[in-house]
Amino acid sequence: MADGRPRYKPYARPAGGWGSAAATAKVLLEQSVVSKGSRALLTMNQPGGFKCPSCAFPDATCTRKLEFCENGAKALAHEATKFRATREFFAQHSVTALREQSDYWLEMQGRLTEPMRYDPASDHYVPVAWDDAFALIGRHLRALADPNEADFYTSGRTPNEAAFLYSVFVREYGTNNFPDCSNMCHEPTSRGLPPAIGVGKGTVVLDDFEHADAIFVIGQNPGTNAPRMMTQLVDARKRGVPIVAVNPMPERALIRFTEPQDPVQMATFGSTPIASEFVHIRIGGDLALLKGMMRAMFEREAAGEIVFDHQFIAEHTEGFAALRDDILAQDWRDIVAKSGVDEAQIRRCADIYMASDATIICYGMGITQHERGSELVQQIANLLLLKGNFGRPGAGISPIRGHSNVQGDRTVGIDERPTAAYLDRLSAVFGFDPPRAHGHHTVEAVEAMLAGTAKVFIGLGGNFVRAVPDTDRAYAAMRGLDLTVGIATKLNRGHLIHGREALILPVIARSERIETARGEQFVTIEDSMSNVTASRGVLEPASPYLLTEVEIVCRMAMATLPESRVDWASYIDDYDRIRDAIAAVYPALYSEFSARIQDPAGFHLDVAPRRRVWLTPNGKANFLLLPGLDVDPQIDDPAMLRLATVRSHDQFNTTIYSYNDRYRGVRGDRMVLFINAADREARGLAAETRVTLETISDDGIARRVGPLTLVDYPMSPGSVAGYYPELNPLLPLGNYDRASGCPAAKAIPVRIVTPSAS
Repeated sequence: MADGRPRYKPYARPAGGWGSAAATAKVLLEQSVVSKGSRALLTMNQPGGFKCPSCAFPDATCTRKLEFCENGAKALAHEATKFRATREFFAQHSVTALREQSDYWLEMQGRLTEPMRYDPASDHYVPVAWDDAFALIGRHLRALADPNEADFYTSGRTPNEAAFLYSVFVREYGTNNFPDCSNMCHEPTSRGLPPAIGVGKGTVVLDDFEHADAIFVIGQNPGTNAPRMMTQLVDARKRGVPIVAVNPMPERALIRFTEPQDPVQMATFGSTPIASEFVHIRIGGDLALLKGMMRAMFEREAAGEIVFDHQFIAEHTEGFAALRDDILAQDWRDIVAKSGVDEAQIRRCADIYMASDATIICYGMGITQHERGSELVQQIANLLLLKGNFGRPGAGISPIRGHSNVQGDRTVGIDERPTAAYLDRLSAVFGFDPPRAHGHHTVEAVEAMLAGTAKVFIGLGGNFVRAVPDTDRAYAAMRGLDLTVGIATKLNRGHLIHGREALILPVIARSERIETARGEQFVTIEDSMSNVTASRGVLEPASPYLLTEVEIVCRMAMATLPESRVDWASYIDDYDRIRDAIAAVYPALYSEFSARIQDPAGFHLDVAPRRRVWLTPNGKANFLLLPGLDVDPQIDDPAMLRLATVRSHDQFNTTIYSYNDRYRGVRGDRMVLFINAADREARGLAAETRVTLETISDDGIARRVGPLTLVDYPMSPGSVAGYYPELNPLLPLGNYDRASGCPAAKAIPVRIVTPSAS
């Protein structure tokens, strides 16, 4: 907890506006980078500049002078910070002492400056030469009895060039063990959409928002997690486009928003109402809502109206009759009970959809992080297919990804289940036979560590151990490894929960210049709408001893694979060579990559459904079934609440910027539980009581977190929410979507067991 008394007060003002402007100025001051940070912000998301290290929302074609949001400014300020975690810092603090510090405190220590090695005799990290660090990695990897005893994690901040080389290195080494940050967020998109529409990506581009007749935002909080998206929503509402927001907790930016870059709104303290219809759904009720909307549509058709796009359905789809039978088998009483939404509102949502000739459905992790998240994504595709909302302006499916290149990493090879066609191309280009067996996703990686069959973990960015479920078991898993390697810009929990040997390897950040023997280099990023753009850092690196991700990957490969067929050294200085190799492996997507990326606006990768081409086995878009109305296991416990873990407005993934959550009215505390007042009163508890929360599970493992302060919030009945990663210990490792491996972090069955004595 931060210094001072925590405070909880409802936030009634619009999101954005002067609050965002003040927060931007404040973070630049806190990190002592007002001048440097302000100059860098002018180039962020601009042609010739660098891409925001925060979310993956695309840049507008006609960029404004200031093309950044509050959270992007926070990410930059913390990256450009004047503070440093030097060798003197590590000499002062033992690892045991550092473990006692909060995630926020660790973040505030600043940038890493040189490679460090864990010394068990002193319990300190000590400096290590780069050559010695790579030699240590090579020795460990070569000593393994089987390449599958190593796991290679990738963070979404990793640019395409480094991710591609990482995928080549690891496959030449002999494994497909690629636990990835996408496993924990939008993997259900990657696995659920291909059987439905032939591609595991969204089909919308930014310009489609200008042509949409209706927009649905389901299980997403754009005001915090993708703030630049609010520009599109504000513009749509000003045009009179209905926006339906579906969420178990009202998010301030989806209610009312003030554009910080709109001088009139700022000067007049004006704002724009966003959601024309707010659907206060129960956690896990999305399937019932979607089926209720489809049932209303089928009923209207049965009454003689033409609701569906029958020509599109006949020419482009399979499975319509089976879907109709499944939908009409659902009873309205069950739909209402499961969704928590009354029938009249479900029908209003259906009316909005039916009246629209072009609809975009956006969704976030409120959809994907369920035990049947992949199939739930398919139901969104079903709804869109019924009216032919693919392959025309203003229409399509739009998963809003979180990290800034999480989608790009997948595109260029970070995939534990690679296709045979990709592996064949890899073999043809590089001359080695890559492994064909599927590797570990995130949950499987932790399970392998617990079983003792994983020995080495290398993390290319990220904070793996803090992000994964079942925190106590994950900590035990990591501590059992022979070697852990963290490639990072800042100190985090993952460097302190480590194997018997451990390395911290510091990298040049997204906002910093890359200079090699061949001159200045740039990297590329794919946003959540499949546009690939160049990113050129503008700041001096935080230390002269930092290396780029590309060089670190190449030198790990050289140290591990002395007989490699790949000319790794040639890639270190010349990133065009990397892009040429990407084009050779992915000719359909990346042909003439080096030439096309010279366009300041970048280029869109081909997404076949935009052309009404379906790369499925039957060549059609498919209506796919998810029987019943449940996406999570049903538990017969009257005390049960469904917990969703959420981010505060002052964090990005596991990076904590402060103890505040402005839009939810929380200051000075993160150990809170948002609860409906009626649910609290039914348990005989007073507001702001401190309680302990316990997971309901049948695996014999007790999982409890407390003390948590109860904060009254307009949650849907039976639903509660608390902050990630603090509540990760409550999510069992086995509660995940079997189709994708994505943990079910938005539907954890819990109960309040006792008021806390703390």
